[in-house]
Order: sequence, then structure tokens, then C-alpha cells
Amino acid sequence: MLRVFLVEDESIIRETLRDTVPWAQYGYTFAGEAGDGEMALPLIRQTKPDVLITDIRMPFMDGLALSELVSREFPEMKIVIISGYDDFEYARQAIHIGVDRYLLKPITKKALLDVLAELREKIESERANRSYLVQFHREAEEYEQYTRRVFFERIVAGQLSVQEIYESAAKLDIDLRAQCYTIAFFSVLPAPSGSAYSEPGARLRDALLEHFLKYPEYILLRWNLTTYAVLLKGDAARMEALSRRCVETVRTQYASYAPGQSWYVAVGRPTQRLSTLPACFEEVSRLWAYRYILPRQHVLTSDTVSFLTGTGSDCQLDHLDAGKVDPAILTGVMQSASAQEVPSFADEYIRSVEEALGSKPFCQYLMLSARFTAARFAASLGVSQQEALAPLTCLELVGRSVTAADLKGYLSAILLRVIELRDQASSSQYRRLLKQAVAYIGGHFTEESLSLNQVAQEVNISANYLSAVFSQEMGATFTEYVTGKRMELAKELLRTTDKRSGEVAAAVGYRDPHYFSFLFKKTQGCTPRDYRGGGKRP
Repeated sequence: MLRVFLVEDESIIRETLRDTVPWAQYGYTFAGEAGDGEMALPLIRQTKPDVLITDIRMPFMDGLALSELVSREFPEMKIVIISGYDDFEYARQAIHIGVDRYLLKPITKKALLDVLAELREKIESERANRSYLVQFHREAEEYEQYTRRVFFERIVAGQLSVQEIYESAAKLDIDLRAQCYTIAFFSVLPAPSGSAYSEPGARLRDALLEHFLKYPEYILLRWNLTTYAVLLKGDAARMEALSRRCVETVRTQYASYAPGQSWYVAVGRPTQRLSTLPACFEEVSRLWAYRYILPRQHVLTSDTVSFLTGTGSDCQLDHLDAGKVDPAILTGVMQSASAQEVPSFADEYIRSVEEALGSKPFCQYLMLSARFTAARFAASLGVSQQEALAPLTCLELVGRSVTAADLKGYLSAILLRVIELRDQASSSQYRRLLKQAVAYIGGHFTEESLSLNQVAQEVNISANYLSAVFSQEMGATFTEYVTGKRMELAKELLRTTDKRSGEVAAAVGYRDPHYFSFLFKKTQGCTPRDYRGGGKRP
């Protein structure tokens, strides 16, 4: 039952409406009454009615002032204004406030009942749509949507104007309104390709995501298999607190679910403009590279990295931290970095040893160490040293005097080559897994019970690993892919059969025909009925 609250200063009218309108018959409960807006407001806050019926002319606080306050606090509440004044200015103000109906006295019972029936239908429709939207976001695994990652990539690449950013965000139901922004990266444990039932770190990952998804100040998306990106947004005064909470969340969740495992968070400096997010992203990418260079430094910011690295120029090897040239640093990059991370890593790695670059023996050692580390890693992939290094022309630099720029180019070329070999080996494994998964989906996508876990068990890998690999290789999340196949079949059935919408819904895997219609309109831009009538065709 919906709840209705009545505000009217004329007691005879108020009591007549209260006692003669068959509220229950029209799906309402009479929640309360008041003689003026001032008395009504605390009662409305307490009872939270679905519909407010209020007169305009009242002492202490009139109906327009009350309606404006209520619409701000309870934007979903429906407001009906009644008045004995046929005045355009009142109507104009009521429309500006967002009042749903404006009725003139004397009010007939039929007119009021018609309005109540209309509002009940509107409220129920809006609630159903909100429920379906929540279900849609949940099923679509919003935080991992491939389209969100593409959107984010276009922002940080500077490919969108501010207007285009807001327009695209609206289409993806992302609220970017804020005074200040920054970007953070945090690590998750690698999702192994082993048994679906023994994935280490799954609880850690779920706990981290559950926390970040609770807060509207964090917009979360997967960046790669081991990294999530977070766009932090809020008032300038709160950005430091939001950044601290981000770091503390990762630290405490690792302590709870993966004690002893290395964790990292990189946080950029705040900016007040969406248009400067590309510069913020470049800074965070450079900071993120230091998880390899400074593996004991878990929080990577401009302050912590600047303090720990230094930029001396005395060329004395005695001052160089030997840990900065540990081959394990390069091995770590080869194991888990993406090709996109290599330029930032190479820049920051060379900068971290800048004080020793005046020594030719040191530069030669650095180049040879990178070469031999790459050869060992390639061998672990089953690739010979000759095959791995043959395409590299940078090896000619060994034995020559080199500049910092030469070393960056040399290091980048070797790392990119090894990462290419690694990704080729992984891609071969991915293709086998995905071929099995896609084949299984093709035979079962019309079953309502089909789930990511079910497919993961069928191909004997973890659900989280399948989710990550699927979106990375297929360009869509599991749910987006399944929904796409169901919608294509639904369109075919609508074009070629006389099945009712509910029958089509059941045939493609949806028990609830209303949710099917909602989803069809959400993804195809029109209702099933309009599509069948030629409203939108490929």
C-alpha cells in the first residue's frame, strides 16, 4: 500500500477528504494530516509518504514552499497541489518545483481518485524500473564492464572533450559530478588458471571490490589481470581523506586475507578539472612502475617516491643502492607488467639510477643484466635465447658509450619483446579456454540458470580468472556477451514468429517478461513491441 499525507488549512475540507475518499480501494494508506506547511514538514519527514497532497494558501508556510523543501529532501515523492486560485503564476511556480499535478478547487472526488490512480501507476512503474536497473547493473558486473574501461582509457588518453566525457558518462550511468578528482591503482593477487575451487586470493579480491563499490566517491574498474583503477571524486577538502581510506582499505584487506603477500597502491595528486585527468593518469602510471623498483614501498605517491629515490648527479657508484639493479626487478616486470606500462617503467627505472649513469662500466652492466634476464625468462617460456633476442637491433649498443635516452630505448625494447613472447604464450592458453567457454555458452545461453560460475566449472578454471580473461580477450564481459546472444535470438523470434513477448522472453532465458522488456529496451533502444512493428531494425 502507498502512503498519502494531506496538508490543508481548512479543517472541513481536510476532514472531508480524509474520511470520504476510499484510500484503501485505490491502494493507499492515509499516513497523516496537518493544517499548515510548518506543522506538516516534521510529520512528513517522520512518515515519509509516497504522495503529498497540499493546499497552496496556508498560514506559516504555504504549499509552494513546503513542496520545494519536500522535493529537495524526497525527490521520489509525488506532490499534488490543490488551490482555489486559478492563477498562472502559481501553476508556473508549481511546474518549476516539479509538482506532479495541479488541481483547482472545488475538487470533485472523481478528479482526485483519477489522480491517485494515475500516480499509483506511475510510482509502481518507476519502482519496477529502478528494481530492474539495479538487477541489470548487478548482472552486468558494472565494475568490470569492458565499456567502462574503454571510456576510462579514452578519458586518460585525452580523446574526449569535457562535454563528451559527461555525455558518455550519462549513457553508462556514471556520475562524474565533483569538485576534485584523482586516480589510484591498487594490486590484486594474480588469478591463476588452476582449479575453480582453490583460487588463492579470491576472498581478498571480493572484499576489496565490495568495499570500493559501496562508496559513490570511488569509480572502480579492472585495468588488467592484477590491477584495478579507481577514479576518486569529491570535494577538494575531502580528497586527502579519500586517498587515505583507499590506501588503508587495501592494507587492511591484505592483512586479513593475504598476510605476507605484497600489496601496492599508487595515488596521484588531485586535479579540479576532468580535462587534466590525462596528466594525472601519466603521473600514477609512473608511480605504479615503482612497485618493481621499490618493492618494499607499498604506498606510491609523489612524496614517497621522491623521498626514496633521490636524483643525485655525482656519478659515484658508492652512493647507489645495489637493490635498484637487482635482476629480480626486471623479472617482475616481465612476469606481470603490461606493454603499456613499459615506457613509464623504463623512464622511472633509469631515473632511479641516474646518479651512476656517468660510469660506462655500470651502463654496460645494466645492459648485459637486462639481456641475460630476458634470455632466462624467455627460456622459461620455452623460447630459445636466439629466437627471443634475434629481432632486437638495440643489442648493438652493448660496448658503446650510451646516454640515458639510449638506455631507456634499450631497456624498453628488451622488455617489450619479452612481454610479447609472454603474452603470445598466455594468449594460446586463453584461446583454448575461451574456445571451450564460448562453445558451452553457445549451447546453453537460453537457460536462465546459466552463470559465470557454471561455465568456469565446465572449463575447470576459477570464475574470477575466466571473468578477467573473457573481458580482456572478447571485448565484453561474460554477462554482456550472453545478453547480446539472447537479444539477437529475441530479435529473430520477434521478426519471424508470432510469439508473444513473454514467450520470447522464456525462449531466450528470462523468466520475468517485464525484466526482458526492460533489458531489451535498455540494450536495443526500443521495446519488443516497437521492434516487431519496425521501430528499429538492423
